[in-house]
Amino acid sequence: MIGIINYGAGNIFSLTAALDRVGLTYGMVNKVKDIDQYDRIIIPGVGHAGAAMEKLRASGLAECIHTIQKPVLGICVGMQLLTDFSEEGQADLLAIIPLKTLHFDQKIKEKVPHMGWNSISIRNDNPLFSNIEDNAYFYFVHSYFIEYDEEYTAASCTYGVQFSAAISKGNVYGVQFHPEKSGKAGEQLLVNFSKLS
Repeated sequence: MIGIINYGAGNIFSLTAALDRVGLTYGMVNKVKDIDQYDRIIIPGVGHAGAAMEKLRASGLAECIHTIQKPVLGICVGMQLLTDFSEEGQADLLAIIPLKTLHFDQKIKEKVPHMGWNSISIRNDNPLFSNIEDNAYFYFVHSYFIEYDEEYTAASCTYGVQFSAAISKGNVYGVQFHPEKSGKAGEQLLVNFSKLS
């Protein structure tokens, strides 16, 4: 069963609706002790990375996320929280994956935020993307992006600059797009996550 970190910074309704559509069971992680009830964990998030990090610390869950051995998936701001640092609020984050979250402004000519459908390029044969075609389209809404890195990028995307659409390190995964709003490809990704060991 999937545990959803409930720290007041996620669009949980659309995520739970997507999990319902693909028949995956889930519950809410409100306290550290709740984590033991689940075999995988999702960190959702929308809005401001710095503010989300403050809420995560206030919940008491920030410290224990480092110790989780089961599969973890960060979505959107939840993915950004996995990195070292965000230019949004000049915030130190969880520092699980040694990358930075940067602002599109000043770096691209395109309109910010990056909003809508865009294709991804799958890297390193990542199991999160099993049965998903390379160049599949996913739905993005973000003004900040995670730098591209050969070692940790599981899928890349280009919007004025190449960036990490997905990252992974060990049992920890993150996606910048919203799988819950990305049709069949997004649903397949959630199913894939449910099968990771």
